[in-house]
Amino acid sequence: MNLPPLREVIARHGLDARKRLGQHFLLDPSITERIARIAGKLDGRHVVEIGPGPGGLTRALLEQGVASLTAIELDRRAVAALGELIDPRLRVIEADALALDCATLVPAPRLVVANLPYNVATPLLVGWLRQGAAWESLTLMFQKEVAERIVAAPGTAPYGRLAVLAQATTRAHIAMALPAAAFTPPPKVASAVVRFDPLPRQPPAPLLDALERVTAAAFGQRRKMLRGALKTLGGDPLALLHAAGIAAERRAETLDVGEFLRLAGVWGGVVNGAPTAAACRDSSTLSDPAPP
Repeated sequence: MNLPPLREVIARHGLDARKRLGQHFLLDPSITERIARIAGKLDGRHVVEIGPGPGGLTRALLEQGVASLTAIELDRRAVAALGELIDPRLRVIEADALALDCATLVPAPRLVVANLPYNVATPLLVGWLRQGAAWESLTLMFQKEVAERIVAAPGTAPYGRLAVLAQATTRAHIAMALPAAAFTPPPKVASAVVRFDPLPRQPPAPLLDALERVTAAAFGQRRKMLRGALKTLGGDPLALLHAAGIAAERRAETLDVGEFLRLAGVWGGVVNGAPTAAACRDSSTLSDPAPP
């Protein structure tokens, strides 16, 4: 593709990065090409990109031979800038990605590859993790601190709810680190690309619901022993922990992902993917807790 430099595109469309949109643009084609390659073989794949901005990563993805590329952009200036990319495989949707079910926009095999706007990165990720079976892979840019939380191991300071959910549904690893200077304008923190490969066997939806509730309680008071932290779930935390085979004196950061899944299954009464009758009877323990 014979395309104008991205800085010219930005100037022509008045596309200065706006903080309220979490915008930090990648303009170096060598970097965007590396990110596209981290996503793996793209021939025949249908890719969703969130927050493409002036289109640096968009160009790289098209060059890697995607079957189709659906770019979701909230900023009308960027939508106009992307109009300069004349390619029948590219579809630009002006919308808030948080309001869309991205998996319904493209056929399988589908992937997400994106330099995510920092202010919506985590809620977008959680939504995609909950529908892991729909995606072949996710290749996503985060603040480095968030990336480290995603891949954190038990017993480490960054380990928390995000690590448990990500590792219960995918194999995730940091594939690339980027300094702040790689972006325009440079953010205040470094960034990292995380590659997620969904596990062949996904936890059923009721178990994921229970997992989110249990981890919210456990990590919401992470300095407390579990026998105290889990009181916010209602019921008897000692009985719950005993049924799950977990010592009441342990703290949240010491449990591995398998133990959290077991604890969530017991609390939610989830057996073979469905809530048990006992869980349905005990509506008090399934009421929504206060937001963490």
